[in-house]
Amino acid sequence: MYLIEVNYIFLHRYNFIRMALVSDLTTKVLFETEKGYSYQCDLTNSIIINFVDTVSSYKIQDFLIFQRKVNSVDILNMLYDLSDQSDAQLIETTKRNFSRNLTICEIVQLRDLLNGTKFTLTLHSMLCSVANVELI
Repeated sequence: MYLIEVNYIFLHRYNFIRMALVSDLTTKVLFETEKGYSYQCDLTNSIIINFVDTVSSYKIQDFLIFQRKVNSVDILNMLYDLSDQSDAQLIETTKRNFSRNLTICEIVQLRDLLNGTKFTLTLHSMLCSVANVELI
């Protein structure tokens, strides 16, 4: 009976470890900041952004459009404008994955997260292309 218990515990732990490995293989953390993180899901072939408890999923082209849109916000103009309307700006994506009214600080933090994610994707792409050239 002791042998059966040990096997059951082993099988239970093996299944837990196997499930953890599948999770690690299907999601890869790309970039992390104090206010959020991004990861790539291989099952859905998308990039997931978790920013201030808002989770949104993007295909690569949609992510690049969103990143350019956030980078196009004129923060200096918002800082110098003394009106109440310039304290925050509505940031939306084309497919409504993300729609929030963000303050200047949140825009800077989101910009940092998106730019870091894009840098990681670009770096990974460059490393893969160099590795493929060396293999051939």
